[in-house]
Amino acid sequence: MPDMSASASLAMTHLVPLAKELDEDKVTPGVLGFIVFAVMALAVWGLMKSMNRHMGRVDFEESQESQESEDSEGPRDGAEDVAVADGGTKQR
Repeated sequence: MPDMSASASLAMTHLVPLAKELDEDKVTPGVLGFIVFAVMALAVWGLMKSMNRHMGRVDFEESQESQESEDSEGPRDGAEDVAVADGGTKQR
């Protein structure tokens, strides 16, 4: 089995010149950019978790009380009151 320290030193001799080739005038986000990105990612994760919790609490089914109150309002035979131009209403 080859010696791992020899492989590591060989890799370092090839990577060090690559690191020196970086342009020192180049602007990079750095640590501050990473921190801002990480905070934004955590905020989005928290908002998504909160949204899922709130959407889980929503009840899309009508309760029996609201269905009974709609039924007791009166017959729904297709007749509707429609507003007319003179300010009154007429039945369709």
